[in-house]
Parts: sequence; C-alpha cells; structure tokens
Amino acid sequence: MHELSVCYALIRQVQDIAREHRAVAVTSVKVQIGPLSGVEADLLRQAFPLASAGSVAETAQLVIERLPIRVHCESCGAETAAEVNKLICGACGDWHTRLLSGDEMLLASVELESNAEPGIRNAE
Repeated sequence: MHELSVCYALIRQVQDIAREHRAVAVTSVKVQIGPLSGVEADLLRQAFPLASAGSVAETAQLVIERLPIRVHCESCGAETAAEVNKLICGACGDWHTRLLSGDEMLLASVELESNAEPGIRNAE
C-alpha cells in the first residue's frame, strides 16, 4: 500500500505549511486526485489517520475531490472528457490525444487553526 508513504509525504507538506503560518492545528486537508494518478482514494483515506498521528494534522479531516480525465485532440483541437483506458476525443472520436488532466494528485487547500486572540487577524 504505497498510499501510506504518499500520506506521510502529504503530512510533511502540511506540517511545513502549518509551521510557516504558525498554526497550532490543522482542521482540514483537501486533496484532488485524478483516476490516472495511481493513488486509490479509499486507501489514502484509510492511511491518513496513521500518517497524521502525533502531528499537527492529527485531528484534521481529509477531504478528497476526484478530478476528471480531460484530453486535447491533436486532430480537431477539442478539449473533452475521457475515460480510463479510453483516451479518445469526445468530439471526433480520434485517438490522437494529449492528456490534460486526470493523472495528478494535488494538495488543494489546508485549513489552519491559529492561537491568535479573537479580534486579531494573522497576516496571510
């Protein structure tokens, strides 16, 4: 299950962000995952509590947004949705396409909790 090592890397990145912003806790971590990324969302969700244990993100909620597969057709120039193992143009049906999205895993956002007093706004 390589999702555990992916989670450990994700937590390191989240901890760096929290440290940079002097946060005391992370309340939410949002990731975007494409179906061609090689990362199984359900396994990532299971690995997250193990990887985040003892970290600033220990009680954070993991939010996973699934990204679509999009291709650019080299023949007609259209940008369309595609399916796993069927990366053909949705407009003309040609197979000469270039993958635009669907193979990524991105850290989209991190919600932080600071220890600032009420009424005092931290610089972002």
